[in-house]
Amino acid sequence: MSPNEVEIPATPLAERIRPKTLDEFKGQNKLVGKGKPLRLMIENDSLSSFILWGPPGTGKTTLAKIISSQTKSEFYQINAVSAGVKDIRKIIELAKENAFYNKKTILFIDEIHRFNKAQQDALLSSVESGEIILIGATTENPSFEVIPALRSRARVYVLEELSKKDLEEILNTALKKDEFLSKLNIKNIDKEYLIYLSGGDARIMLNILEAAVIQELNQPEINLTKEVLQNIVQQKDTLYDKAGEEHYNVISAFIKSMRGSDPDAALYWLARMLEGGEDPLFIARRMIIFASEDVGNASPNALVLAVNTFNAIEKIGMPEGRIILAQCTTYLAAAPKSNAAYKGIERAIADVKSKPVYKVPLHLRNAPTKLMKELGYAENYKYPHQFENNFVLENYFPEEMKNAQYYFPGENGQEKNIRERLKKLWKGKKKY
Repeated sequence: MSPNEVEIPATPLAERIRPKTLDEFKGQNKLVGKGKPLRLMIENDSLSSFILWGPPGTGKTTLAKIISSQTKSEFYQINAVSAGVKDIRKIIELAKENAFYNKKTILFIDEIHRFNKAQQDALLSSVESGEIILIGATTENPSFEVIPALRSRARVYVLEELSKKDLEEILNTALKKDEFLSKLNIKNIDKEYLIYLSGGDARIMLNILEAAVIQELNQPEINLTKEVLQNIVQQKDTLYDKAGEEHYNVISAFIKSMRGSDPDAALYWLARMLEGGEDPLFIARRMIIFASEDVGNASPNALVLAVNTFNAIEKIGMPEGRIILAQCTTYLAAAPKSNAAYKGIERAIADVKSKPVYKVPLHLRNAPTKLMKELGYAENYKYPHQFENNFVLENYFPEEMKNAQYYFPGENGQEKNIRERLKKLWKGKKKY
């Protein structure tokens, strides 16, 4: 067929080949494979409210549309970007009418993370009563973006990024079954590179494919080489949403790289954040926490450097601030590590929560008044500075917790010296 005889479809390729049934659906076998929970709910028409959480282009909307075609319920779809409380209330009223006739109502909300608290609150009563079966779709972590009350009323199903095999199957399906593409003389496609450009997003892959094909329509045969595909996508976007899920993923990788004493990996994740537009002060704040939680007394200067990094970034800003962040990052990653202080406070808090609130021993209380002195406040308190080495063996706990221990200094850096000193002072009374 010559290029002049080809009519370019108005509907995007991703929509034209969207699966209509679960058997056509690619990927997410843990959820929609034979005997899996979501498939059983759909096939048995026994849906309860749930949220689909996963990266873009992994099938959230497609699953909702399959449900709409296979369920006996009334199905409504809105997008959180354009819908408001008024739209929700209108659907709730329709749902109440449906309930009167024993008919279920499904409300699919795409990008539910974009609903504010008031909008999400408007759903609570109807979801809890069962008037509405809510299906939410989000690319963001529901733990942060969906209010707890609504989250507790809906199961969360996690969709994984599509595998290379899944994307290849979707690509082959498009080439064989799409009426437009199947008529063209497509000789070659650099599938490996096309899948790379997609970033795991089937919709992006199909959009790039269609745009590249249309660009080459005037050629006697279509060859989608790496150069052709590069011309469509000038630069692969840095995957980083500073307000969303990837924000938490990357900062987590950054922290774990420093904790693992890998300055190179830490610099890579730092670069990802900076190139993605992350607030450098957010990074500096996390480094202050890290300096205390993960380096601690093994290298007390780490906290000093991290605080000064924050102050310097505040004064200097970007882009020069990247150098200061890099210096602190490499120092923290290379520093000896100890989380003894962090673990110590966690142990102490656990005891405070689980044990009775014991009284403060009299000898540890202040006695600013005559009455307090007469009651024994501060009596027999031993002032350490009056003893050799400014130390005296004493119980500073409530009597019921005598000789409890929370802080266990490690063997790294300066903390080793701390441990040896405490061990010598307490003479075996504690496990230093």
